[in-house]
Amino acid sequence: MLLLTGLGVPGAAAESDDHSQDEDSTRVFTLDGVLQGTTVGDIREFLGIPYAAAPTGDLRWMPPQPAARRSTTLDATHFGKHCPQPEPAATAANASEDCLFLNVFAPKRDDRDDLNPVMVWIHGGSLVTGKSDDFDPTELIRRGDVTVVTINYRLGALGFLAQPALDAEGHKFANYGLMDQQKALDWVHHNIRFFGGDPDNVTIFGESAGGQSVTSHLTAPDSRGLFERAIIESGAYALTLPTRATAEAQGTAFAASVGCDSQTAACLRAADLGTLIAKEATVYITTQDGQVLPESPMQAFASGHFNRTPVLQGSNHDEYRLFVAGQFDLAGGPLTAAAYQAAIAAFPTIGAANAPQVVAEYPLADFPSPDLAYATAIGDTLFSCSARRSNILLSNEVATFAYEFNDENAPSFLPPVSFPYGATHAFELSYLFKLSFLPSPNFTAGQQKLANTMKEYWTHFARDGHPSAAGAPEWPRYRAQADDILSLVPPRPQLETNFSSVHHCDFWHSLSPAYD
Repeated sequence: MLLLTGLGVPGAAAESDDHSQDEDSTRVFTLDGVLQGTTVGDIREFLGIPYAAAPTGDLRWMPPQPAARRSTTLDATHFGKHCPQPEPAATAANASEDCLFLNVFAPKRDDRDDLNPVMVWIHGGSLVTGKSDDFDPTELIRRGDVTVVTINYRLGALGFLAQPALDAEGHKFANYGLMDQQKALDWVHHNIRFFGGDPDNVTIFGESAGGQSVTSHLTAPDSRGLFERAIIESGAYALTLPTRATAEAQGTAFAASVGCDSQTAACLRAADLGTLIAKEATVYITTQDGQVLPESPMQAFASGHFNRTPVLQGSNHDEYRLFVAGQFDLAGGPLTAAAYQAAIAAFPTIGAANAPQVVAEYPLADFPSPDLAYATAIGDTLFSCSARRSNILLSNEVATFAYEFNDENAPSFLPPVSFPYGATHAFELSYLFKLSFLPSPNFTAGQQKLANTMKEYWTHFARDGHPSAAGAPEWPRYRAQADDILSLVPPRPQLETNFSSVHHCDFWHSLSPAYD
């Protein structure tokens, strides 16, 4: 979510290819070596698997390099370190630049020839925070008989810095975290069969910055062939990406802030890790660098120059309330009526010139509080209508399925504020995963039914490209003319036909050329 503020065993591959290893075993041969996992109930877990070399020392701000082949068995019963990020000291102890690990969760298997669909989860967190071990996919696997992979990738400045000296070294640059994700997908492509997964049926899915990453993979040439389907949850907020020039200007300022006035790559690679984390931005977005990402998603989707796979994409009805809580209520107090227009004007994609029109479209008299007026306006432009525009463009070329998460009473993992969170950003996650930060969501019977249905929709889409669930409505392909959006509301989803009007999409499309 966005923020609130391998063993070299000769013949191992051949041995696994002819299924001579027991696929119900927790001892698995991979191309990098032997792994010893564990079984939890009916799920086999293989944790902390290195998919690339540690990006430390001279490999800091370099594309990911192959993991070393091992001559001993790797204990894969514990998660690896997560990538450095702003966090309390207690949890920071589990962070390291040596963090390029993934985890494989696989069901026990009776038929070794019937490979499972594979789902690769990319966590969110503004490309600044998050870790793979926050997401337990056990129930997703049980509902859909899939193999799930969760990954770490470089975050913040370590993962997404563009800076002239680094960018001139002759390697691909800026989108290091995205390249990490590609390296993890490449590992899956070459190794997942050993766990009973189908390397030719891989779905990537992610939420928020993870969803924005999935959007980026749809446009990245080097991601072609690494996945067959894509699920984007609340990830359409950056359809136009920063250019190399814009990102490098920010990177130059960052280098100076960490004591590298010389602007040299050597200085940056020698810089103290804590200083780097302290000085990095609170939000990063992938960069249109001309290599990893030649085009922004808006350009690529409009021109048809993208990796054409079926897409399931949606947003949450009250996306921005989470951010309003962090920006105002939890940082001094609720937004006041007097400060409402100034807050609208300060939003980067709106500006002072457009603020009066936005205030007129979202008058305070129509809302219980300025907080909710502001949250609705920004959520509509940043998430809801951006997702709709993305779906319109994608549906011209590929099978597209659109949703809106609409449980206004979804369990919260946030501190209470002056307004209800409703169906805000990231609240759909507990309907798909067991979360470390919300281990017991205390669902009502209707919410549990919706959670089961969502898991089936997601996993059936991963299996054959069409989301379906027992006893649930048929999910139609998205058509712009009909705005065929499935409302994920408990206990039973229903077709939504007024998405555009509810979220003022015609207004936002007329106001911003970014939608054209």
